[in-house]
Amino acid sequence: MMIRRPTRLLAEARESFSMAMSALAAHTLRSALTLLGVLVGVFSIIVVMTAMRVMESSIERQLSSLGSQTFMIRKWPGTYFGMSSGDFEKYWRRKNVTMEQGKRLLDKATLPASIGMETSFWSGQIQTRYKSSAPNVQLYGETPGSFPAHNWNLAEGRLLVDADVDSARNVCVLGSGLATNIFPNSSAVGEQVKIDGINYTVIGVLESRGSALGSDQDNFAVVPITTGMNRYGRWRSLNLLVQARDAASYDATLEEARGAMRVIRKVRPGQEEDFEIASNDSMIEQFNSFTRDVRIGVAVVSSIALLAAGIGIMNIMLVSVTERTREIGIRRAIGAKKRNIMAQFIMEAIVLCEVGGVIGVGMGILGGNATAYLLKLPPVIPVDWVIIGLAICSVVGIVFGTYPAWKAANLDPIESLRYE
Repeated sequence: MMIRRPTRLLAEARESFSMAMSALAAHTLRSALTLLGVLVGVFSIIVVMTAMRVMESSIERQLSSLGSQTFMIRKWPGTYFGMSSGDFEKYWRRKNVTMEQGKRLLDKATLPASIGMETSFWSGQIQTRYKSSAPNVQLYGETPGSFPAHNWNLAEGRLLVDADVDSARNVCVLGSGLATNIFPNSSAVGEQVKIDGINYTVIGVLESRGSALGSDQDNFAVVPITTGMNRYGRWRSLNLLVQARDAASYDATLEEARGAMRVIRKVRPGQEEDFEIASNDSMIEQFNSFTRDVRIGVAVVSSIALLAAGIGIMNIMLVSVTERTREIGIRRAIGAKKRNIMAQFIMEAIVLCEVGGVIGVGMGILGGNATAYLLKLPPVIPVDWVIIGLAICSVVGIVFGTYPAWKAANLDPIESLRYE
């Protein structure tokens, strides 16, 4: 008996599914129009979630610009997602992080493996005796400690040294993409480049880091921070890059740097810090918290579409019950029970929703990955949201198919047989 019952239930489920497919095939146009609402609802969820997953993976890779066990001390937050005008004013009123403060931190802190200072100076076109670059090259000012903090590894030549910074030399290190672009047939090391009208000697080229969001991450030049400040001014706020010796000492290094900066910037005990500490994890978390609101908004809008689709399915199923009253009476007359009739109509509603859901998922994945194609990023399949989308379709089918199924199961068999 224990073996027969699951077998019988499986046979009944197979029979209900077969009858559901036959009923849908018999009314192709009506079924297509009904599942269209489910398709649109699921498509809107999957296409947005797929596109957002593509963007998230790329932005997380881009935000992970700091090396391992590295954090950044700066005037502004790590990202600006979700910042209000009041927040902007608060950060703007803070005092700049200066080179003098960076030097004092370098003297006070004993735990870091390295401390670097950096800022961005200029963006434009670089000229050489061979050719000119694209007009969007970024020029950064750095100290020697910035290179390990950024995971910038040397490909050829040498990196900046303290003497370059102390003497404010006109030397530069190029990103791999920029070096290949402006020196296509020879090594860039030892060559001259003109940056914003000033000649610099190339002393090194960095290893390639690839692209993110369709843009080249190697299209930049690095000069000693003092060289850039002499040319572009010292009014700007710097970023201090602090790298711990290992993962075990990361938290202790961060707290030591935090305490040292509070002393250096004269922050009183109990007073809110007037600087930010950002790491890869904190910047990614801030971005994800911003996109979380977008995902919730999309889910709400899509839920409204699915609710409307569910009401449409219930109406169509009620019409189907009326049209098939005589069929229901015949099935009851030859021995079908109420649960068999309910299972049949609920299965029809679920199949209708799942067909629309599967089509919507497929179209959503293709549409969302159009973002990956346009930005030249690897495609993704949001498996979790695919499962959630199809599960929602089943729930919609069960919820909105139950009443028509109950009505069909409770029809009077005699009156059903007389129905014309």
